Amino acid sequence: MLTDKSIRRVNYYINHCMEQSILKVENLSHRYSVQWAIRDINFEITQNGVYGLLGSNGAGKSTTMNIICGVLKQTEGNVFIKGIDMRDNPVEAKRHIGFLPQKPPLHTDLTVEEYLTYCARLRQIARAEEGKVVDEVLARCGISHFRKRLIHNLSGGYQQRVGIAQAIIHRPDFVDEPTNGLDPNQILEIRHLIKAIAEECTVVLSTHILSEVQATCNYIRMIGQGTLVFSGTVDEFDNYILPNTVFATLVAAPPIEELKQLPGVVGVDELGGSNYRLRFSDSPQEMIERVVQTSVAKDWRLTEVRLEKSSLDDIFAELSKIKK
Repeated sequence: MLTDKSIRRVNYYINHCMEQSILKVENLSHRYSVQWAIRDINFEITQNGVYGLLGSNGAGKSTTMNIICGVLKQTEGNVFIKGIDMRDNPVEAKRHIGFLPQKPPLHTDLTVEEYLTYCARLRQIARAEEGKVVDEVLARCGISHFRKRLIHNLSGGYQQRVGIAQAIIHRPDFVDEPTNGLDPNQILEIRHLIKAIAEECTVVLSTHILSEVQATCNYIRMIGQGTLVFSGTVDEFDNYILPNTVFATLVAAPPIEELKQLPGVVGVDELGGSNYRLRFSDSPQEMIERVVQTSVAKDWRLTEVRLEKSSLDDIFAELSKIKK
């Protein structure tokens, strides 16, 4: 039987372990009326980086993110921010979060400096520190030269930077940051800024845009039909479906029917010039070796051979079908 002292030690150990996590989600479920939007979602973030919260529209991303950020109260489960239970201590937990929703919460009739000063006061930053903190985020987000400009006179890209500045002004441990509605040049600039921020805190990017995840994120958590269907690195996501095609350049290629006769080959596509795609059923390494050996033996003059990874679209579609 556990004594009170033993129980306190166990609780201390559990709390100490939780403090090692930046974000921990346990058995998270939420229901709107009679329909479950998300069900039994579990994941943990223990190190800085850019994490993509990926999923198709209606998969449950926004519900999950709104619960994590304390905007929505879950039906079941728990969210811990730096070991702090969001349900029991929402104010304390939110001190560690910077949140930038899809539409930045800007007061466009204020100047950039006035707005960020207002945000610093909302975050209860000491008056003596306000000026220093505002100067820091202005410099970090590359908007110091616009400090006296009215926000409604800024371009969409710079308004996004102001939104990021308000999200990090209190030095949070993690930030949710989207890049919707920006032109390609603005997106590149914001990506660089996100990666710089992620050196000091965790950034969670909620999106269904695969190119954005591939270009920006280090890790992926994917939600499909309300459940967590993938948790891992971007490389692991890229290799979720084993490759089943080989790209080959054969300067002296034989007739296509001869290529189809290679053991393990189930189809051949002509890609123009000397390029071919061979679909196979054997292991990737065996197929590569077979193409190389046969080319040498029959003098097909092979100049390039490589496995083709499954496209992100194919992987996304496959994972979206999973129902746990």
